[in-house]
Amino acid sequence: MREIWRAGGSNTTASAAEARAVEAEGWDGQMFMDSQCLSADPYALMAVWASATERIKLSTGVTNPLTRDLAVTAGAAATIQAISQGRAVLGIGRGDSALAWLGHAPVGLKRFEQAIGHLQVLLSGGEIAFEAYGSAGDAASIHSLALGARPTGVRLKWLPEGQGKVPLDVAATGPKVIAMASPVAERVTFSVGADPDRMAWALDLARGARRVAGLDQSGVSYGAQVVVVCHPDEATALEVAMHMAPPLARFQTMQGQVGPTDATTTQNLDRIRDGYDMTEHGNVASKQRIKGGTLDAEFVKRFAVVGTPDQCHTRLQELLALGIERLVVVGPGFYPADWGEAAGLFAREVLPALKT
Repeated sequence: MREIWRAGGSNTTASAAEARAVEAEGWDGQMFMDSQCLSADPYALMAVWASATERIKLSTGVTNPLTRDLAVTAGAAATIQAISQGRAVLGIGRGDSALAWLGHAPVGLKRFEQAIGHLQVLLSGGEIAFEAYGSAGDAASIHSLALGARPTGVRLKWLPEGQGKVPLDVAATGPKVIAMASPVAERVTFSVGADPDRMAWALDLARGARRVAGLDQSGVSYGAQVVVVCHPDEATALEVAMHMAPPLARFQTMQGQVGPTDATTTQNLDRIRDGYDMTEHGNVASKQRIKGGTLDAEFVKRFAVVGTPDQCHTRLQELLALGIERLVVVGPGFYPADWGEAAGLFAREVLPALKT
């Protein structure tokens, strides 16, 4: 089933009125940024939204394996599942600004893969032996305590009987994460831009990994996170897209470029890799995100979806036709305040057209 989600950011609030307004616009889901130094706690926000709404799904956008113990993450997601009566999704990636603002790079692939496996067990109500789960920081082992009986593994004992499992949604850009995630997660959301060639590349990798694992293609839902700037005037839309594109485009170059490329794409991704200003990350009003450089307009037009409602609808339909089932739209909610009525153009005209 096709779903259109709205991305969240540092400006997403705990307002019940905002939650009801977003649901009324027709969105299928709302993402919540998880970056402790840049935004409010996503699970607290999701709890408010869950209580204020009836239909819209709610997901971290995205969490990571490092800033919370995995049992804490699983427990928080399961709590939202209970409050929302089955509308929670757990979005997870290797970590970006949440880790950068603690002085860390994204977690490695091996740890990420292990984390996904552990989360799937915990969210399913299973138990992981302490030896397999690993240590929690510098805390001493439970065996140092004098106890008559002690737990031997990690399990969410409180999960309500009959509660549906929270689906895991892995944010994926590079070939290794795509190939690792597609056989084990219920959802995989690609962050490779809006270029159909790059999206087809990601889908081929994911489908191929499932074939190698002996799995059919029905057990996973593929999504795409894309920057969309919709305005009656294409030039106005492009001006905003120029500073909205870098935060997402940098995922394709953080640790080496990935996917089909050409000379222009390579040059622009190099500028992002070398000049991205992490101190401006999460600042929706920032217009200067690359130190010492800017992006080419033609690159931004390919990477993002830019233009009038008809132009945006056509571009997004191209991605859906490839087999994408979910769109995470980065744009509405972040447009300039002086846009007035134009800020709601996507929700009024493009969103309903995509769902027909």
